[in-house]
Amino acid sequence: MLSAQPNQKPGLFVPVAGLSLFALASGYLMSLIPLSLTYFDLSLDLAPWLASIFYLGLLLGAPCIAPIVSRIGHSKAFILFLNILLCSVVVMVLLPQSSVWLVSRLIAGLAVAGIFVVVESWLLMADTQKQRAKRLGLYMTALYGGTAIGQLAVDYLGTTGNLPYLVVIGLLAAASLPALLVKRGQPQSSEQHAIALSDLKTLSKPAIVGCLVSGLLLGPIYGLLPVYVSQDMGFAQQTGQFMALIIMGGMIVQPLVSYLSPRVEKSVLMTAFCLVGAAALLLLIQTSLVGLWLGFVLLGACAFALYPIAISLACDHLPSSQIVSATQIMLLSYSVGSVIGPVAASRFDDVEHGLPLYLAASFLVTVCYLSAHLLARSKARLPTAKA
Repeated sequence: MLSAQPNQKPGLFVPVAGLSLFALASGYLMSLIPLSLTYFDLSLDLAPWLASIFYLGLLLGAPCIAPIVSRIGHSKAFILFLNILLCSVVVMVLLPQSSVWLVSRLIAGLAVAGIFVVVESWLLMADTQKQRAKRLGLYMTALYGGTAIGQLAVDYLGTTGNLPYLVVIGLLAAASLPALLVKRGQPQSSEQHAIALSDLKTLSKPAIVGCLVSGLLLGPIYGLLPVYVSQDMGFAQQTGQFMALIIMGGMIVQPLVSYLSPRVEKSVLMTAFCLVGAAALLLLIQTSLVGLWLGFVLLGACAFALYPIAISLACDHLPSSQIVSATQIMLLSYSVGSVIGPVAASRFDDVEHGLPLYLAASFLVTVCYLSAHLLARSKARLPTAKA
């Protein structure tokens, strides 16, 4: 049983503080894994598979979270998933073998699915759409801010030896402390109602597609872009800085997303971000350093804006008892995209500027779908307007 009083609203400190420390570790780890392969005598060809199997773990874990949260509560579930993730990193350091790393990243994906669903549902248990948008903006700012700072550790702590992984392990251990030490402000232990299969058709299709495309974009950005920047672009010494710019762009845009989300139709908002994202990728195939900085920031802003808009759209008008199930479905959609993304993007390896071209194509296909959806909905409303 959770210790929150019956009339007490879920607090923000525990999930945000824990998430921030988790994000620091995750931000460092996402670039550390592909860049440390050669130190551990592992093939670079393993990089896209490590990314994909991690997101396969997300995919497999997403449907399993709600019963665990209902049984042991948000706080204990958060601690449990953090420690599973920590153990997966320990195993990677102790047994640097391809098969072990693949299994460890699969387990890490399962754990991170739990972390995301627990924190998202914790913060989305608010009374109004405006409150949910603000809380989701805070969640994304903490997640992307911590991830951006964590990326900088690549340049300062390096990617060789065991020290970088020990830092990640220490941060993950510290992320459990807020939930262990603070007992007030936790969500009440109430029954969570699953969304029936017949109700899935009522969920917003653009929301599901938005989460899917977010995975198609972020999977390759996390798993392949560090190698692309280091080797194809020739900025080995600045890899952490460029990755931090991407995450920083995602963090900076969150207040704008929080402000616009309740005021602008969310499908239109996602379309606009996809158009800007596709244009930003043009800046990554030129030589101006300022243009590269701007391109990376805009890419991060647009890629990381899709998920919070989509999940907010999915949770509109849902009761609190269905929030966990809704976030599971959105995470499931995101995970499908994240599994496909790195492998699909690797097919562009033989093409010049292959990864930017893949990301641009993903943005533009999404623009086409959302535009068609908006057009179809406008036509459907015409008879009512004439009447």
